[in-house]
Amino acid sequence: MSNIAYLKRLFQAYYKEKRTEIPIVSLFDKREFGFIPWGEQFFMKRHMSFSNFDSLAKYIINEGPRHIYSSGTIYLQPDNTDMNNKDYQGCDLIFDIDVDHFYTPCKDDHDIWYCIECGNTGTGMVKKCPKCKKLKLKQLTWICDKCLKVAKKELMKLIYNFLIPDFGIPLNQMKLAFSGHRGYHLKIENAEVRTLSGEERREIAAYVSGNNISLEILGLRKINNVIYGLLRENIGWSQKIINKIEKILHNYTDDKIRRLLIDFGLKADAIRSFLNSKDDFLQSISQNDNNIWNIEGFGLKTWSTFLEGIIGMIGTEIDEPVSIDIHRLIRYPGSLHGKTGFKVQELYPDDLDNFNPLNEWNEKLDPVVFESKKKITQKIEIIEAKIPATKIKGETFGPYTQGEKIEVPHHIAVFLLCKGVAKTI
Repeated sequence: MSNIAYLKRLFQAYYKEKRTEIPIVSLFDKREFGFIPWGEQFFMKRHMSFSNFDSLAKYIINEGPRHIYSSGTIYLQPDNTDMNNKDYQGCDLIFDIDVDHFYTPCKDDHDIWYCIECGNTGTGMVKKCPKCKKLKLKQLTWICDKCLKVAKKELMKLIYNFLIPDFGIPLNQMKLAFSGHRGYHLKIENAEVRTLSGEERREIAAYVSGNNISLEILGLRKINNVIYGLLRENIGWSQKIINKIEKILHNYTDDKIRRLLIDFGLKADAIRSFLNSKDDFLQSISQNDNNIWNIEGFGLKTWSTFLEGIIGMIGTEIDEPVSIDIHRLIRYPGSLHGKTGFKVQELYPDDLDNFNPLNEWNEKLDPVVFESKKKITQKIEIIEAKIPATKIKGETFGPYTQGEKIEVPHHIAVFLLCKGVAKTI
């Protein structure tokens, strides 16, 4: 049996067994649905709707699709193939946090790339081949506890540092989910938010990510050779920046501050001057009525470089186009992710602290649904040149190389088959 036929049957069996456990999204009959079937080429079958959940369940049990999506958008005619005739009613505000889109140190260990042009290979997150400078790369992205922990941290920053304090969004209007692969989704279901235009969503996305923050508007300026900085009493980004600087100066050693400023791009003389003046600077920013930021060697350009580094630490790593798009489809909760075999797991905010998708103790929240209680193993053959070690459920498997025939637990076999790096034997 081919990999595709095997995985399709497996997904069909899952949906048949778990149909009563799959959540029903709000305004179900007004959502557009999309499906990516199993096959060599990826294409989405969309512009579909279902009047009730039973009709959706019947469809996915019969088809066993690789990926299932529903719209954040509300339509009166969600199955109309002409976007202009769907009768748009509004759209939930969606945030997607995916470690595919930003650097994490663990990628240097488990993400592998191959240059199609020159044959060079390496690990980490690169945009072009460091040898031939060409952009034609084949990339194998992986997951581990570390990068998923970073993604979860970004989600919590988004909720508790921005959505609640700055926008007043209550927790009960937020729908959270582990994506089933390398990140998390957050959907805000609020009647007023649904009326936001794409441009207004762009402004929100830029705000929470820290992009295009105007330091001049926040107060940074030079008047008569005096540098005036930010004040804590100005709520929003100004307050966040001051609080972050204070935390760094209180808790970081001089050596850690030095390394941080190097990462920001400050020059050696400026770093030395900052460290010599840090106690006076800390006292200055701690006084709400004093925003004179005079440090030797720090002009507006140096302060801008410093503050942009601080903003980068505060902002959240979101996929901005997802938040801006008023016709976006996102993964349906309770469905299976075709690149891992993991479940798209709905979560409550209180679940986040202890949630560990690769080794979750709470069976109701566990996205690794194909773990066999009978410890069933499966024989597969590695077809990718090299794949990194995989740690799931506290056990590490691999690394492996092409041609290896291995016998692994069922959930590991499903993961590797979904990843497309192995075949059944």
